[in-house]
Amino acid sequence: MRAAQMMVLVVIAGTIPAACADHTPTSTGSAPDNEGTRASVVVPPAPIVVELLSGRHEFTDDVDAQLRLKPNGRPRTVVNFDPSKMAVAKITVQPGARFPWHTHPGPVMVAVTQGTLVYVYADDCVDRTYPTGTGLVDPGNNVHYAFNPTGGETVLIATFLGVPAVGLLTIPVDAATATALDAKCGVTPALAHSH
Repeated sequence: MRAAQMMVLVVIAGTIPAACADHTPTSTGSAPDNEGTRASVVVPPAPIVVELLSGRHEFTDDVDAQLRLKPNGRPRTVVNFDPSKMAVAKITVQPGARFPWHTHPGPVMVAVTQGTLVYVYADDCVDRTYPTGTGLVDPGNNVHYAFNPTGGETVLIATFLGVPAVGLLTIPVDAATATALDAKCGVTPALAHSH
């Protein structure tokens, strides 16, 4: 299971080329059974698949940006950032799958194109729900997690702004911090560690 969690982190980080992502809901193969004969095996999809729709693009014009963000129930946040580099990804989240506690180096604009996403800030542990046709802005540099609470796939289009020239787009917190945040926010072990 630890290897699967690391694979999800690598996929979320955007370091695997889109060509390597398997976007089929299931795949069928065969494997030997106890008697040495071949049996059909159904392989479920990865819990979270990130397909980069663009590489890191750089604006050639001189661009500065400011976001004024006030999520429901939170104070207004003003974020000044250099949006000179951006990347866009399609993220498919299977039913019940959860992103680990993480942050981003810059703001992320997320469109929920299918399903529902629940987003939780580490500092207030409040579930904020975004159904199909809505969007959210992650201000960057804040620890959070998100999950798909539905019985179907959730599909997101994420535009990462202010990304570094190289490095991760998603930065997971260390294991001790994740465990402490799970306890603080009342995340059940099944939800926290099964995906």
